[in-house]
Amino acid sequence: MTKQDLYTASIREIEIRLAKGGDLIADLGNTAAALFKRLDFFWLGFYFVRGDKLVLGPFQGAPACVFLQMGKGVCSACVTERKTIIVPDVHLFPGHVACDPASKSEIAVPIFDAQGRVAAVLDVDSDKLDMFDETDRLNLEAVGEMLKPLWVR
Repeated sequence: MTKQDLYTASIREIEIRLAKGGDLIADLGNTAAALFKRLDFFWLGFYFVRGDKLVLGPFQGAPACVFLQMGKGVCSACVTERKTIIVPDVHLFPGHVACDPASKSEIAVPIFDAQGRVAAVLDVDSDKLDMFDETDRLNLEAVGEMLKPLWVR
């Protein structure tokens, strides 16, 4: 199967689970699990925007940093720039926050709420260099759009 095939199957499962869901944490947990089980990710999870920091939400993989300070790292840059950031080599990213030293590349995708605010970041790490590309960006952004209705303020 191609990477796109794996994303297509994951997205189909996420759609089904979201249709039966209705709880933010549970739905994000199932979303993380659906992506993680098919794709070759080292770590995948959500960070919630909470004031001047990002707070760990549902994830798949090894234990991770609970808090990330705004102004440092890939996830913070994703929030500030309001766009997906692909980092081929995290060791070359200024201010990279290393929750796990085995992480080598990363993609961070902003998740917007219904009012257009960045509510969370979908953060994905690989233990391989240069793992993420346009296929990842497009599909993970599509997942982000699917999750937008979960944030009701």
